[in-house]
Amino acid sequence: MEDPAVANPAQPDYPQHWEADILLRDGGTARIRPITPDDAGRLVEFYGQVSDQSKYFRFFAPYPRLSDKDVRRFTHHDFVNRVGLAVVVRDRFIATVRYDRIDAEGRPSETGTDAEVAFLVQDAHQGRGVASALLEHIAAVAQERGIRRFQAEVLPENRKMVKVFTDAGYTQHRSFADGVVHLEFDLEQTDRSLAVMRAREHRAEARSVQRLLTPRSVAVIGVSRTPQTVGRAILRDLLGDEAPADRPVYAVNRNAAPGTELDGVPVHRSILDIPGPVDLAVIAVPEGAVPAAVAECGAHGVQGLVVVTAGYAETGPEGRDRQRALVRQARAAGMRVIGPNAFGLINTDPGRPLNASLAPRLPGRGGFGIFCQSGAIGVALLEASHKRGLGVSSFASVGNRSDVSGNDFLQYWAEDEATQVVLLYLESFGNPRKFTRIARRLAAVKPVVVVKGARHTGSLPPGHAVPATATGLRDATVDALFEQAGVIRVSTITELYDTGELLAQQPLPPGNRVAVVGNSDSLGLLTYDALLSAGLRPCTPVDLTTAATGENFRIALDVALADPAVDAVIAVAIPPIGTSAHAFMGGRLTGEDDPAMGSDDPEIAAALLEAGGRARELGKPLLLTHLALTDLPVRLRPGGIPAYAAPERAVHALAHAVHYAQWRRRTAAAEETARVPELDRIDEPGARRLVEAALSTRAAVAARTQPGGARITLSEAEAQELLARYGIDVSPVRPAPDEEAAVAAAAALGYPVALKATAPHLRHRPDLGSVRLDLTDEAGLRRAHRELDALLGGAAQAELVVQRMAPRGVDTVIAATVDPAVGAILSFGLAGAPAELLGDTAHRLVPATDQDVAGLIREVRAAPLLFGWRGAESVDTDALEELLLRVSQLVDDVPEIASVDLEPVVMAPHGLAILGARVRVAPLPVRSDLGPRAMSTL
Repeated sequence: MEDPAVANPAQPDYPQHWEADILLRDGGTARIRPITPDDAGRLVEFYGQVSDQSKYFRFFAPYPRLSDKDVRRFTHHDFVNRVGLAVVVRDRFIATVRYDRIDAEGRPSETGTDAEVAFLVQDAHQGRGVASALLEHIAAVAQERGIRRFQAEVLPENRKMVKVFTDAGYTQHRSFADGVVHLEFDLEQTDRSLAVMRAREHRAEARSVQRLLTPRSVAVIGVSRTPQTVGRAILRDLLGDEAPADRPVYAVNRNAAPGTELDGVPVHRSILDIPGPVDLAVIAVPEGAVPAAVAECGAHGVQGLVVVTAGYAETGPEGRDRQRALVRQARAAGMRVIGPNAFGLINTDPGRPLNASLAPRLPGRGGFGIFCQSGAIGVALLEASHKRGLGVSSFASVGNRSDVSGNDFLQYWAEDEATQVVLLYLESFGNPRKFTRIARRLAAVKPVVVVKGARHTGSLPPGHAVPATATGLRDATVDALFEQAGVIRVSTITELYDTGELLAQQPLPPGNRVAVVGNSDSLGLLTYDALLSAGLRPCTPVDLTTAATGENFRIALDVALADPAVDAVIAVAIPPIGTSAHAFMGGRLTGEDDPAMGSDDPEIAAALLEAGGRARELGKPLLLTHLALTDLPVRLRPGGIPAYAAPERAVHALAHAVHYAQWRRRTAAAEETARVPELDRIDEPGARRLVEAALSTRAAVAARTQPGGARITLSEAEAQELLARYGIDVSPVRPAPDEEAAVAAAAALGYPVALKATAPHLRHRPDLGSVRLDLTDEAGLRRAHRELDALLGGAAQAELVVQRMAPRGVDTVIAATVDPAVGAILSFGLAGAPAELLGDTAHRLVPATDQDVAGLIREVRAAPLLFGWRGAESVDTDALEELLLRVSQLVDDVPEIASVDLEPVVMAPHGLAILGARVRVAPLPVRSDLGPRAMSTL
């Protein structure tokens, strides 16, 4: 089906990449695209629906209609010096913007860097943020065409338009003359303009989700007489006992006879036959009937769709094309889409509960916001919350995630007071860079706990809408994203709820010191060992013996909580044994079973509940690990004390809480103290010139057509020169194709020297005997050259080089790699087996602060080797941190740099030596996260 909101221009230079779907302030969708000659009719219709006052504000005089000359001028553009954009909803213009390039005198120009800009928004759509979104896009277009500044003239009484310009955050100048406000503003992004753009994005996305969760009316399209069908099940769920009486629910079946009712609801043959408005439509018809249903929903003014129908991207390339067409069709009509292949939406707000899902009952009200990409996992998550007695604020299982994503729900949950903890099951990222930005802001106030499925490359579910750049995210990259954003990553659904329950019900631990108190020495020791393994600091367990009473627990817990050297308390409990007076698993170890006996001691439960209140007052979490006490966790639920049936589960949950609390404190402190230092010896213009020259070579141009993109590896000399522009000095090497060349190189560099092979198959492989070190004279050098020549099949094939010996030290590896989906990632590890075999590498997102790089070098497990392990002298960590900052700034300043690899970097007690470097460059992508707001077009 052709999308009417997409232009079909004849001109070959039509800038297709300027088209974008956008979210407006009220959560509705629209499309921005260039205006073409084919839009003449749309422009005239649009202008006819604009009020006389808005026309006066646009033209500074009464202007009731557009002449033919006006229509031609406003629809014919060269897309360079004259550009017009329109906002389109349901194939109708609702707003336009135009710029005309001018020179310093204000006359039309083809070379000037200024442009006049003017907007016109239909009165019915003013106040929806349309002009603000248009300004972002026309500014990006103008910058692409070499325009650096906009000028605008506005009547003083047109306060709305003045506010659009002044609130945008650009650097601007204002003057007043001849009754007109003259505005000039630079188009370069500022911190304020970026903050304004992201704040608007946040509000629009949060509002769009709110509209989906709180519809005033709902229709189910595809309701059948057969009770077991999907549409019929969703209709029953929407009509459940807790459904609000004042929210109409409608049923639609194209083949229904007049007067048909199902579950007490009249059945309409089309949504267009429904007399009142419909906010949300659930589509459960066969795939072939979906486009017609979506078209009717758009015509009726529906705001959102839940598409449970399958048969889209999960079926292959043709299904993915159908899925993209579905999203384009819905957005063009102002609608958002959950799905397709979705399980549905749930909102437990007692004022407006909603169960637009396949879940047979509405979960209890609580503080968990849940998002997942799998219906089966969605069922498991809802079932787990029910069994644990944990409530849900809202739930979404979005299937193929073609439109509404986890990022949208994160924006909503940041504003939702009912949501205390966010639980996510993710299998893919649509926009990892944006996820990191949004999750970091949310995690600063609410915990975000994630299970990441599809951890291994190639295991991405086929139905997921994911850009090609994000399909192969390495798990280490995902870990870096989560670490930087403060997201808590867990491995299983059980661990997800274990951690979420603790975070929702207990205070964040102020530190990592943990007391263990209970009536089992063995269980206490298991807990102690688990705490050590998790990197926490346990105190010696306090064993109350199996004969401990509730009073014994109360006193011991009081002492532990009052201890200033304790940050959290784990109580351990087993059934009291050794007498016939206490039950074990519903029976007794001695004597006959007593059905009246429980599996715990109520006095112990009372002591724990009393201690739980004191723990909250003191800001210390209290949790329980137990064996065979099936009733005790239930008794503790009213007090919000998490209970775990294994010590490892309790410890893992607590460890996550400790690390999250540390991240919160560290992030809050970094807001005040972390900085990106001003470094000397930085020549950004020189570095840019070198990269531009490398990308303009014939080899670079040819590489752009090759599979895998256009990453160009710089020569060794080019890489060293580029790095030197940022104060990164690589130890020079000289080629040694024969003995005489080797001797001459050593004489120039100075003894002692190293002779090593640099061929790709031998690089960094000293285990193959391809390196000779500490050569102090010519004789030794000649002998080493003959040996390597014979061993490696010839000096030319081995690409032998001579390099001056570096000081003895610890070999490390520094890398910065640009992932198109995530951005630049700075990595650090020790050279050799620790990094290559064990994966002992730490990562941070760029740009890195001084605190980021300090944490980076201390995070690897082999870090003790840098800090005086076994009596060795510590390396120069100040020099190492400065080098990491220089690499970070280089890839941040020059985005065409695709990767930098420094290996090895030899760290000595005083200074360092970089013995090898490789740099790759690539052309810039068309758009980045700093561009204007736009919805994903996967």
